[in-house]
Amino acid sequence: MAITRGSMRLILFLGGLLLAGVLVCITMQQTRIECEVCVTFKGGTHCAKARGSSSAEAIRSAQEIDCQMLANGRDENMVCLDNPPSSVRQLK
Repeated sequence: MAITRGSMRLILFLGGLLLAGVLVCITMQQTRIECEVCVTFKGGTHCAKARGSSSAEAIRSAQEIDCQMLANGRDENMVCLDNPPSSVRQLK
């Protein structure tokens, strides 16, 4: 039985749909935890939300956002990141 050109296109199309579906599922699983983190640094407070595959990853991502908003320069940013967040709330 020979594969016709039309059936080959159908097979490739279905394979592409399957690949797209797998990629969407993998992406959704990697960002299933969402946290809101507040950081207080040098008298200012900032709260940010972030997602990650684990709580630790989501917290760290949100803390990086907060410290970028509160710190002036790389040195202050590193000091800010070394301090624990003032509050952490898991949203998802």
